[in-house]
Amino acid sequence: MRTDVRSTLQMGVHYSNTWPLLQELNGLFPENRMIRLTLLLKMWMPPLAVLSVCVQLQYFGSSYLWSALSCGLFLLALPLQGYYWLGLRAQTVLPPAISHWYQDIRSQMQQAGVQVPQAATGKPSYADLATVLQSAFRQLDKAFFRHWL
Repeated sequence: MRTDVRSTLQMGVHYSNTWPLLQELNGLFPENRMIRLTLLLKMWMPPLAVLSVCVQLQYFGSSYLWSALSCGLFLLALPLQGYYWLGLRAQTVLPPAISHWYQDIRSQMQQAGVQVPQAATGKPSYADLATVLQSAFRQLDKAFFRHWL
């Protein structure tokens, strides 16, 4: 089930774009915090890495070049770590309680006449949950969504 790093990172980016960033989900899942943190790191770490390398080279000279570059690379890798965590989370099979909740939401959406995407495998994953929640948020009214959250 787990694949190479590149596909896990791609899955993490896709998962972060699919997951609905709703306040109602903040207390239930850590995805909202991790997605917001990863976006913040993606925005601020490149300039901070350049600044860190420049300041270290300015104060310590070229003898600390490798130390400064390793510090800069570490700062550049922080957003990738967030996407990697999200990619692993997207591939994780839902625990039984959340899986039952997922099936209930899917059945209610089907009864409401909304076309619901089928899970890719027999057991639903967090990526499947994100797809169903995104579909519910886009196609159903707020009362239905509040009922399930």
